[in-house]
Amino acid sequence: MAVTMEIAVDDPGSCPVARASESAGDVTSVQRASIAGDGPVTEEFTAAADAPVDDGDLEQVATAGDEAVYRFEREAGSACVCQSIEELAGPVSDVRAADGGLVVTARVDDVETVRSVVDRLRDAFDGVRIRRLRSLDEATDGDGLAPDGLLTERQREVLETAHDLGYFEYPKGANAGEVADELGISRSTLAEHLAAAQGKLLATMLDSGDRGRA
Repeated sequence: MAVTMEIAVDDPGSCPVARASESAGDVTSVQRASIAGDGPVTEEFTAAADAPVDDGDLEQVATAGDEAVYRFEREAGSACVCQSIEELAGPVSDVRAADGGLVVTARVDDVETVRSVVDRLRDAFDGVRIRRLRSLDEATDGDGLAPDGLLTERQREVLETAHDLGYFEYPKGANAGEVADELGISRSTLAEHLAAAQGKLLATMLDSGDRGRA
């Protein structure tokens, strides 16, 4: 079962695109070109022309209207969210950045790959969460994946509260601390409930994919 996955990474390490978004606001139209082998990867992205982008690794290469295009190079083996995803799932279809975080979209042919991608990203980066999973025959969101009885009452409450406050939006409507405060729990407890709920939702999708191939 083919799946389009949208994954947010709040702390993507030294990613220049995410770093630029801390001062420039929304960063879009991220394009990448790599040289075969161990050569450098060249990336370009678009930001507001009047945005305060101050990074010695970036070169402004073009301006069109109210937008500017920036370029940088990085080593192919360096820690990179997009590269980590592409090694398992193939080319990403969209990359956006805001407030120092990334949202990456990719389509995978095998639903089991979603779990592998999430596990790899969580091993390398902080604040990894699934924002949306969409199959070919149905749209699945953070508030619409759970059949009755799949989640505990508390897990559903936590998931629905996080969704209602905009935790899964991009940029975020609320951060983890604000969601935890609304629920009257600690951030660590919030993280445990969200991880458990997302794990169950992923398992449901995996089971659905297995039945589809049967």
